[in-house]
Amino acid sequence: MSLSYNPSLTIYSLLLFLLALPALSQTPFDLVILNGHIIDGTGSPWYSGDIGIRNGRIAAIGVLANAKTTLTIDAHGLTVAPGFIDMLGQSEMSILVNPHVPSKIFQGITTEITGEGGSAAPLNAAILAADRSSYQHYGITPDWTTFAGFFARLEKQGIGINMASYVGATQVRRMVIGDDNRAPSAAELEQMRALVRSAMQDGAVGLSTALQYAPAPYAKTDELIALAAEAAKFGGIYASHMRSEGDAIDDALDEAFRIGREAHIPVEIWHLKAAGKQNWGRMPEIVHRIDAARASGIDVAADTYAYPAWFNSFSAFIPPWAHDGGDAKMVERLKDPAARARIRKDMLDPHAKWDNEWQEIPGPEAILISVVQNPKLLPLQGKTIAQVAKDRGKDPIDTICDLLVDDPAMSVAVFAMSEKDISLALKQPWVSIDNDSQGTSPDGVLGKEHPHPRAYGTFPRILRKYVREESLLSLPEAIRKFSALPAQRVRLTDRGVLKQGLWADIVIFNPATITDVATFEKPNQLSVGMQYVLVNGQPVIDNGKMTNILPGKVLRGGK
Repeated sequence: MSLSYNPSLTIYSLLLFLLALPALSQTPFDLVILNGHIIDGTGSPWYSGDIGIRNGRIAAIGVLANAKTTLTIDAHGLTVAPGFIDMLGQSEMSILVNPHVPSKIFQGITTEITGEGGSAAPLNAAILAADRSSYQHYGITPDWTTFAGFFARLEKQGIGINMASYVGATQVRRMVIGDDNRAPSAAELEQMRALVRSAMQDGAVGLSTALQYAPAPYAKTDELIALAAEAAKFGGIYASHMRSEGDAIDDALDEAFRIGREAHIPVEIWHLKAAGKQNWGRMPEIVHRIDAARASGIDVAADTYAYPAWFNSFSAFIPPWAHDGGDAKMVERLKDPAARARIRKDMLDPHAKWDNEWQEIPGPEAILISVVQNPKLLPLQGKTIAQVAKDRGKDPIDTICDLLVDDPAMSVAVFAMSEKDISLALKQPWVSIDNDSQGTSPDGVLGKEHPHPRAYGTFPRILRKYVREESLLSLPEAIRKFSALPAQRVRLTDRGVLKQGLWADIVIFNPATITDVATFEKPNQLSVGMQYVLVNGQPVIDNGKMTNILPGKVLRGGK
């Protein structure tokens, strides 16, 4: 093939054509995406071009209209971008129930990182017994005890998206100490460190903490540094739901920075927020502190889901001391009048030295019952504590305690964040995106739940609200936060950018129409607007419809 000079041919077009020449003479592509507006994930502006895919990877980017291919997608007028990476996904159990995770793929999520403090592994008989109700809720029988076994279970079953996991500091603590409020002995700490090493060797991407949820608050900082240092030896990172996101956030940030500095490990702050009405307006201060830590040399970043309500275990409203020994002991205390009186006193104390959510909310109308595991309480899903308390003729705090006696594993949405704080956090260059919800579906067992709408809508909502409507972010910058930035944080070096040789996790959509549909009142609604979603080069969404194939991979780190 000869190339003649054409004065109207731009240098850029010439470069694209030259790049495409070798590809045209090679083995046919499996799939070619033509005529797209390519946003490559780096934050650069879009450019026009075609993408050729072979054996699950991007084989060529250029002018490929005449290339031999098995399948073709015409992306004329559409944006072609890297698949979205969910920095905190929570799907380790639900993906065993519905491996297609439609709530994820219709958002454009092609990779999820999971394991918030607790993780799918390691497991022992005591944990299995304590968490039996959660497994029964989903009809899951664990047949693994290690990450090697859990990953093998995923690979045998097949999964619709890629999945990676942290090993949870809570998990290894429960393996050795159980749910008791005490420090580990030197020998026990070494057992915990060995469990982290084993998990990292199996492929965990780092160590995680969820320091608001018992028994995690019982761990002192030195314990966490010791565990994080083990993950650091394998190239892992430290991700944290900090000890406080409200009144004590300064101390919580100091702890996260210290762990990063002394364990020599990158730090990811999950779902960054200024929680509680008394803390609204503090995000500029929080951003300044993280910027200062970064300037000092600490590799710290964060992520957000950009909704005004968080979603967590209902039992987080109860002070940490009442959780000592696990859920069964907590329920005993809630039934005991003297212990309940002490719980009430602590919840009503505005100066309490714990992350007191009761003091962070405007009132009981800000707590929305979302997911219950006791089937007798299913009619309460979607109701606020204010409504339930009124219906029962009881005080809201007594209503909380009564409900936790009946269902200690209940989850709730809590409305206690400011839009100005949310927006400021979202636009920081070091903030990526987390869904902070398990993959779910409008039907089946999962469809009976009442999740936070972020489970279905996080990424499209950001594209609609913060890109299209409010212009807080440009489209290329939003895509960078969805793809290259999280890949960089978790060290997924072969994903997150549209580049030759990388895995073909790709989304194709119209940025003028993509939108979220899920609401707090009716959350089980799939987002709309994703025309094509490719996972490892195969379409899990084809022309707006789910294909029901399972091309996802377990992504192992720590090597």
